[in-house]
Amino acid sequence: MNPLNTFREVWMIDFEFSAPDGERPTPVCLVAREFFSNRLLRLSAHELSDQPPFPTDDNTLVVAFFASAEIGCFLALKWGVPRRILDLWTEQRNLVNGRTGAQCSLLHTLQYHGLDSIAAVEKTEMRELAMRGAPYSEAERMALLDYCQSDVDALARLLPKMMPSIDLPRALLRGRYMSAVAHMEFTGVPIDTDTLALFRHSWQQIKTRLIAAVDCDYGVYDGQTFKLARFEEYLARQQIPWPRTVQGRLALDADTFRQQARKYPQVSALRELRHALSEMKLEKLSVGRDGRNRCLLSPFRSRTGRNQPSNNRFIFGPSVWLRGLIKPAPGNAIAYIDWSQQELGIAAALSGDQAMMRAYSSGDPYLTFAKQAGAVPANATKETHPAERNRFKICALAVQYGMQEHGLAQSLGEQIAMARNLLQAHRETYRTFWKWSRLCVDQAMLQGQMRTVFGWQLRTFDDSNPRSLANFPMQANGAEMLRLACCDATESGIQVCAPVHDAILIEAPVDEIEHAIRRTQQIMAQSSRTVLDGFELATDAELVCWPERYMDDKRGREMWDKVLKLARSDRPSGTNWPTEGDKLADHNGQFVPPVQSY
Repeated sequence: MNPLNTFREVWMIDFEFSAPDGERPTPVCLVAREFFSNRLLRLSAHELSDQPPFPTDDNTLVVAFFASAEIGCFLALKWGVPRRILDLWTEQRNLVNGRTGAQCSLLHTLQYHGLDSIAAVEKTEMRELAMRGAPYSEAERMALLDYCQSDVDALARLLPKMMPSIDLPRALLRGRYMSAVAHMEFTGVPIDTDTLALFRHSWQQIKTRLIAAVDCDYGVYDGQTFKLARFEEYLARQQIPWPRTVQGRLALDADTFRQQARKYPQVSALRELRHALSEMKLEKLSVGRDGRNRCLLSPFRSRTGRNQPSNNRFIFGPSVWLRGLIKPAPGNAIAYIDWSQQELGIAAALSGDQAMMRAYSSGDPYLTFAKQAGAVPANATKETHPAERNRFKICALAVQYGMQEHGLAQSLGEQIAMARNLLQAHRETYRTFWKWSRLCVDQAMLQGQMRTVFGWQLRTFDDSNPRSLANFPMQANGAEMLRLACCDATESGIQVCAPVHDAILIEAPVDEIEHAIRRTQQIMAQSSRTVLDGFELATDAELVCWPERYMDDKRGREMWDKVLKLARSDRPSGTNWPTEGDKLADHNGQFVPPVQSY
């Protein structure tokens, strides 16, 4: 039986819209075609009423290509969103995930399935015309409708070709998530636009003075140039062991700095400085006139199915200190809610390792691991055995990423023998997990694929990285968990601003935020039980009420304070640059950066 026949109607739809950086979409036109009857609708913006021109109930399937864009237009028009969504872009991503060089644009998807398509040059021209925005001439309006129809006609050819490879119940769950993504992109993250304007104005000056302020403790910079020899001398003075590359040079990649900063907090400021200098592009941070950060969340872009938004456009992409720009509006509050040790909990549940499950449920899985391995006494605490706990923590996290003894030794800053002993302790303590992990990798190589509990798949080949395969079940099922939680939260009316790896950022009026937090935590607990066959992961919540701002106290506050102090001291005379709490807005309350001559 054709699964499409379970629906009364199947509508293939495409919107064209304009959406400047940081802004909500403005629909330009809509074309929709019903699959069974071939009925066609062509509607320009002025013809779009206050209701969708086709049903959106449970008996109707709405088919799109990258559906979050279409649902964003539904929200802009204040339409009720479709209940059943099939996103062919997502299903093509799932079909080819893991294939090197696989591309999933509409053009490439049509070619993959042996179908003709619109010329790439024409597609680019029409998209640029739509993004330009109104007014349009009659000829331009008709050209946009024709172009929009060409995409819908492509969907009509593509749908029957792809249906045999689509697991519809699970595909509809992924369609639900594309709707949740649209809601989150539409909402955006509240930003302190006054401070952002200040940073943007002074960033070049700030960088120079920031290097001087931070480097006084290190002496590793010459102007704005990081000197390897000076850094090596600093490490020798401080007696800090540092991982090296196979060529024998100091490893300076972001992962190494992150791992080392955890073990040696004295290098944290240097790590944040290097990240700020290399990654910060403040002009690209997408902030709308209403002061909210909006960008494509790029769902399903990574091989594990996680979101992959632009680091430059998304507020959670750059250095952690810049997240201090996240600030609720007066009367509002935000909450950052994350799963505790999510990947370890997933590994314990999926493997069925009872010892690992007990460690996770203890509240401190790393110290419990040390106790289970007999490395510390049963009454040990974080305070009495911090070094041992940290060592076993690094080992536990390294195992999740498939790290071998050489990599673990580098992370620990210890001899290989120490790393070898720790890994052996992990294997002996969690035998069931190791057996399961090896079986997952072996089956993936034999069967040519790995799958999550909800059917997100990774194609495997002879040259697939065993480390990545070992880590896939944790990362990919963690992504499933987050997607399910985002669906349930947005559908229950919670204002979700953004998904962040293993966390959700929500917003509500101050007098409603505690209820929203409790409800979100219940939803996240349920999503973990659903994905992990009844095993529940704990969550933590960080609450920020206006006039406070979101801040990562452990990693970002010191750098934030330094940058803010430098920015304020660099304010040019004769300008009304804001201080903390000031507002910089036009008469409509919209973000307007001050115009300065440079």
